[in-house]
Amino acid sequence: MAVGPDGTLYVGSASTPYVYTVKKGATTAAPFIDASAAGPGTFFFGVLADAATHTLWTCQLTPVAGATPVRRTTALRGFDLKSGAPKLSWTLPGDNSTCNDFTVGPDKALYITDTANQKIYRLAPGAQVPELYLDHRSLLGIDGIAFLDGTLYVNNVFFNKLYRVPVGADGKPGTPVDIWMDAPVHGPDGMRAANGKLFVAANGSGEISSLTITGDTAHVTVIKDGLKTPTGVEPAGDTLWFTERGTGKVWSVPMPE
Repeated sequence: MAVGPDGTLYVGSASTPYVYTVKKGATTAAPFIDASAAGPGTFFFGVLADAATHTLWTCQLTPVAGATPVRRTTALRGFDLKSGAPKLSWTLPGDNSTCNDFTVGPDKALYITDTANQKIYRLAPGAQVPELYLDHRSLLGIDGIAFLDGTLYVNNVFFNKLYRVPVGADGKPGTPVDIWMDAPVHGPDGMRAANGKLFVAANGSGEISSLTITGDTAHVTVIKDGLKTPTGVEPAGDTLWFTERGTGKVWSVPMPE
């Protein structure tokens, strides 16, 4: 999920071919993006509102018709934040990719995770085609991605991990560094940074937590538990929003200090 500059909520559906909006102050959602023409079974994963470029970024997943075992193609899609008009479409390489989530870096580039193929892609400002940024075996299962104080962090939904991606003097990423979380985080999914912390939705343990990073350790503080498959989290001012896939709802809590 994402929050636009005017307070509009954008929520991608993992079971229908729609991205929905909820206007500020409203309690019901309305379809905003309709991808049903892409084929049966199409759905969305990550959603990001990039106010600087007036772009709504999404990951669109579409099953390959007749494929056995089941395969799907996934695409990075960009839409105008106000009108929903298409701006960019790029299909991830490979026979069975999983575009999952993204973040905008200090360099204004978009960084995209591919869960199935252990890759991070980078879309430079103004570019139409992303480039491969990092391919590493520890990234098989990569999901949430966020920059905290200029440093790139990613989580792994398969193996319940958190990694820091170091960058050398040449600007190239190095081997991901395992960050030890001092409490279990099962199924880390959507992840965002705010107020010097990472916020993560754990779909396996049904929790929203904050992660305070000190060196190679992350202190886990549970903010909300007892949820049914939370998948997305979004800080917005003094509010922390999150999605609960198991109930099809979006909730908010006051932003923790």
